[in-house]
Amino acid sequence: MKEFDECILCPHKCRVNRNKGERGFCQAGNEFVIAKAYLHKWEEPCLSGDTGSGTIFFSYCNMKCLFCQNYEISSLNVGKDVTIERFIEICLELQDKGALNINLVTPSHFVPLIAKGLREAKDKGLVIPIVYNTSSYENVETLKMLDGLVDIYLPDLKYYIDKYAIKYSKAPHYFEYASKAIDEMYRQVGKPLIEDGMMKKGVIVRHLMLPGMIDDSKKIVSYLYRKYGDNIYMSLMNQYTPIKKLYYEELNHKVSDMEYDELVNYAYDLGVRKAFIQEGETQSESFIPHFDMEGL
Repeated sequence: MKEFDECILCPHKCRVNRNKGERGFCQAGNEFVIAKAYLHKWEEPCLSGDTGSGTIFFSYCNMKCLFCQNYEISSLNVGKDVTIERFIEICLELQDKGALNINLVTPSHFVPLIAKGLREAKDKGLVIPIVYNTSSYENVETLKMLDGLVDIYLPDLKYYIDKYAIKYSKAPHYFEYASKAIDEMYRQVGKPLIEDGMMKKGVIVRHLMLPGMIDDSKKIVSYLYRKYGDNIYMSLMNQYTPIKKLYYEELNHKVSDMEYDELVNYAYDLGVRKAFIQEGETQSESFIPHFDMEGL
C-alpha cells in the first residue's frame, strides 16, 4: 500500500519504505502479523458481556513500554503473517462465534490494511461494532482513515508528564499526541451509546496506574473530566503487573490499594460517574493471554 512507501503513520514518522522491507521504530512490515484472535472475556463489561469481545492481537508496537505485559508480541514480534483476505475471514468467523464486537489491539502500524479490510468485511456481512484498542500514540491524519469504520474507541492515556513517557515508553510528546488523538476519536464517534448493557458507540479512555505516580494519574483524570465530562467513560486500572525485573526499581512492585483508592476517590470527588474501576485480584499474570496463534 502506498502509505507504507514512506511511513509516517505514527508520531515517530520514520519515513522508511516498508514495501521494500525497511523497518522503522515499530519493526512492522507491509503485511499483517497477528498473534491471536479469540473471544476475550476480560475487557470492560460493556465490551465483553457474557460472550466475549472478538479480540485480534496485532504484533509489533510503536511504543516500547518497559513494563509491557504483551512484550512477546510487541517487542519479540511473535506472530503469524496474515493476508487481508484472511483478516476479513477472521473478523467474520469471530462474529459467527458470537463475538459482541471486533476488538483490534495495538493496531496503529497497520491502519491502511485495517481500513481496507474492514470495508470489505462489512460488504461481506460484518455488522458488529468495531473497537479500536490503542496506546494513543497516534497521528490524527492516520485516525482519519478510520472515520466511519470504527464504532468504539478504546484508547489509553498513559502519561501526562513527558519525562515519564520518554523514560518508560520511548514516546516523546506522548500527551500532546494522545490528547489530540482522543479528540479525533471523540469527533468521529461522539457520546456513548449503550444498549442492553453493551456499548455500541463511544469512547472509553483507559488509564493504567503505575506505582508511585499518583500525581500524574490525577492530572490525567482531571484533564479528561474537564475536557469531556460525562461524554466519555474512563477506565481506571490497577492491574499493573511487573512480569520481569526492571532497571527502574520504582516499577518493580504493584500499585498499592492505598494509591488506587486515592485515585478513585479523587475521580469521584471531581464528579466522575461514568467510569470503570477494578476490584479483586486483577494484578496477576493470569490476565495476560497466551499468544499461541489461536484463531489464525
